[in-house]
Formats: sequence, C-alpha cells, structure tokens
Amino acid sequence: MSNVMTADNNIVLRASHIAKTYEEGGLHTDVLSDVSFMLKRGETLAIVGASGSGKSTLLHIIGGLDTLTRGEVEVEGRMLSQLSDAERGRVRNRSLGFIYQFHHLLPEFTALENVCMPLLIRGTPIAEAQKQASELLGRVGLGKRLEHKPAELSGGERQRCAVARALVTRPACVLGDEPTGNLDEGNAEQVYQLMLELNREIGTSFILVTHDSRLAARMDRTLELHNGLLQERPHR
Repeated sequence: MSNVMTADNNIVLRASHIAKTYEEGGLHTDVLSDVSFMLKRGETLAIVGASGSGKSTLLHIIGGLDTLTRGEVEVEGRMLSQLSDAERGRVRNRSLGFIYQFHHLLPEFTALENVCMPLLIRGTPIAEAQKQASELLGRVGLGKRLEHKPAELSGGERQRCAVARALVTRPACVLGDEPTGNLDEGNAEQVYQLMLELNREIGTSFILVTHDSRLAARMDRTLELHNGLLQERPHR
C-alpha cells in the first residue's frame, strides 16, 4: 500500500481517531480516546485543556515524535504510520517546524548556526543556508545578533531565534508546545505578534498548545482536550 494518500492540497494535517494508552505494571492509562481533526493550509489552531489532559502527548503524536495506540496521522497526505524512521524524519524536516516552551537552542552554536541547521540537515548548501537564516533572523529582530550564542541572548531573543529556526524551512505547519510559557508578558506579546505576522506572510499553519487564553483567542479555531476527546470551543 502506498504511504501517499490522494489528498486535498488545502489540508496540511489530518488526525483520524487517535488513541494513546500507556501501560505500566499492569495498569492501563488512556490519555487520548478518539481524537480527530483537520488543519487547513494557513490556518491557526489552539489546543487547550487542563494540565495532564494529554495536550503535549497529542502534539508529539501528530509531529511523529511519539507512537499512537490506534488511529492515523497524515502530514501533507503522507501517513506517518507507514513511514520508516528515516522517512518520518524527512517529513518532520520538510513539512513541520517545532517550538517549545524552552528554546532548545544548541548552546555551543551561534544564533545563525542554530537557525541554519534544519536547512543543512536537508542538504542546502552552506552559503544558501546562511543567507536564508540571516534574512529570517533579521525579520525577527536579531539581525545584529547573528554571532551571539544563546547564553548571550535574552529570554525573548532566544525564543525569537527558536521561532526563526522553526520557520526557516518554510514548513507547512509549525507545532508549538507552550511557546510563550516561559516569557514575561512583554516578550510573550512580541512572540505572539511575530508568529501571526509570519503566518500571514509565509502561509504556514500553526497548532499551538497553550494555557494562555489571550493567545488562543487570536487563533482561527480553538479545540479543548477533555477526557481524551477534542471539542471545538467557540470564540467569544
């Protein structure tokens, strides 16, 4: 069976009946029961819910970083369950970007080198990777900080660098796990604005797991995870 589906080009990501059960010491813990949703190209989506409800688990599954017990995830028409580890890695590199609460920049490398890495992994020539990374770092206000290492950047600057790294490959979708959760209000607002501007300019879709109701309200849609199920939450 082919691992490429005949798909609507407007659908970036499709989750179908996802379930996740953890088993340990004879105990079965159902984290996700039956989760289904679709994400359109250029759409922004917030996933909210109580701590421990499975939001991060869901994000890791749809990003191909964790296995599921049942169901299927398709990224740009490719079914992740039918791909090898190497193929899933290529899908993550070409179609997805990731932003976490903590920046996860490599401390021994400069801002420019950190942002270059996803391009270098896919085989982009060094000069072209540096050009693209430099342009995007300038776009996020770090044009004069290219040679600074993470320890030499402020918290807000590090997170903007992480946003640039997630977007440098122009992925179809960026997955964010509490991307502003470690920032003060002013820096969080800068990162909000940056993500929304780049969404409009580049057309990248966003799925953001967040506890921040203000950020969720800025997304096109909000889904709430409760008792292993996702429900649409209307914006007020």
